[in-house]
Order: sequence, then structure tokens, then C-alpha cells
Amino acid sequence: MIHSMTGFASGRGQEDGINWALDLRGVNAKGLDLRLRVPDWIDGLEPRIRKLLGTKLQRGSVQLSLRVARDEGEQALRLSESVTGSVLTALERIESMAAELGLALTPASAADILGQRGVLESVGVEDHGPELADTLVAGVEAALDEFIAMRATEGAMLAEVLNDQLAQVASLTDQAATEAEARLGDMAAALKRNLARVLDNSDGADPDRVAQELAMIAVKADVTEEIDRLRGHVTAARDLLAQGGAVGRKLDFLMQEFNREANTICSKAQGRGLTNVGLELKAVIDQMREQVQNVE
Repeated sequence: MIHSMTGFASGRGQEDGINWALDLRGVNAKGLDLRLRVPDWIDGLEPRIRKLLGTKLQRGSVQLSLRVARDEGEQALRLSESVTGSVLTALERIESMAAELGLALTPASAADILGQRGVLESVGVEDHGPELADTLVAGVEAALDEFIAMRATEGAMLAEVLNDQLAQVASLTDQAATEAEARLGDMAAALKRNLARVLDNSDGADPDRVAQELAMIAVKADVTEEIDRLRGHVTAARDLLAQGGAVGRKLDFLMQEFNREANTICSKAQGRGLTNVGLELKAVIDQMREQVQNVE
């Protein structure tokens, strides 16, 4: 199965009052171009995501945007053990001093202690540790699976279109062979007329040499090799589509070869029928090249 380089996926999640959302988009490119926008205050997050994407993607310009924020109106609090320890030590000292003076103090409650400045401190998004990074990477991986699935669906449609276009190229190649065969009689007659005209209007010309030159012209007009190569390219392209995987570069190279053979057929045509077939070949091949640009 081939994959397209075009795709989209998104993901959202919430954990411990933290909201996150991501978008993953891909378009065609010659290589793999990763463009990430992730929070830079989460240690090691970007390298982990970049490695994950690089492992599962081969080609394409891929953009990932990840946003992380705390729920509005919700403030997380954390007990400061150092400040709490200092408060408890001070409280113990105060109670001891009061006892020495014979003073009776009302026992302090937990609420009294929590009410002391610094015992409870606000926790920002950036205070979350490695567990937040793990959650975000898992979210990216889930979105990436969705992204790859979409590219696979697009790839299946691309394969269907390309196979149809290859069938057109194969049919036009057969037509080109038929046209080339049909023009042989006309070419032979034209060569004989040319040979007679040259011999009638040249004094001392070597008939064998003239015949050799005309034979060379006939060889240069022969399109048998181009037709054979086109058929070979059709077979190779079909094999690549059946093979699947990251075959976009190989298909792109084959498109250049297809185009070269079609151009050569047009230049050697020497007749309206073969010229028309060559032009139709070029049109279908151009359409194939546009589709191949999206294959991973």
C-alpha cells in the first residue's frame, strides 16, 4: 500500500487540570521536513516527538502544533514541605515558651497551619514533571496513527488513479506500435523516391553511399526501442504500486523516463497518427506526474 503525503489529524486531552490540544498537518515535499511548535519548558518533549515522527514518516512537510494550558478558573495548590516544616517548628517553639510562662494556648488546627503564608503554593503548568511529557507524547502518537491512517486512505485512492493512468499509457503505447507499423510502407516508398531523386540530380554520387545515408534516416525514425521501454516502465510502475511503502521517489524518476520516451516518439513520428498518439501519451504522463508528487 502506498501512502499520500497529504493528511490531517488532531487531538485533545485533559489531565490533573491541564488541557492540551494538537494539530498535525502534512503536504508533499521532496524529503521529510518536520516543523514543530511545542512548549519549550517541558524538558525533552520536542526531541521525543521529533524522533516519533521521524520513525513513522518517510516524506512530506509535516507541521505539528501543540498547546498546553490550565483550566480556566482552576488553580492547583501544592503543599510546601519546607515552609510547613518551618511553621511546625515555630509552633512547637511557641507552645514550649508559653508553657514556661504558664500560659495556656488554644491548640492549632490544620486549617490554622494551612493559612500561614507559603504553606500552600500555586502550581503552574510548567511545574508538572515528566508525567505530563509522557501524556503529551502518548497524545501525539494517537494523533499520528490517525494521521497515517488518513494518508493510507488517500494513498489507496492515488493508487487507483495511477493504475488507471498506467492502463491508458499501456493502451496508447500499443496504439503507437500500431501506428509505427502502419507507416512502414509509406516510409519505404518515401525513401525510394528520395533515393531516386538524389541519384537523378547528382553526378558521380555513389549509390551505395546514398542508400546507406537513407537507411540511417530510417533507423533514426524507428520507435521500436521507445515503445519497448514504455512497456517496461509501465510494468515497473505497477510493481512499485503493488510493493507499496515509500516509493514516491522511484515513481517520480519513472515519470521522467516516461516523459523522455513520449518526447522521442513525437520527435520521430513523421506522421499525423503517431504524432497524435505521442501527444496523448505526454498528456497522460503529465497527469501521472502530478499525482505522483503526492506519493510518500
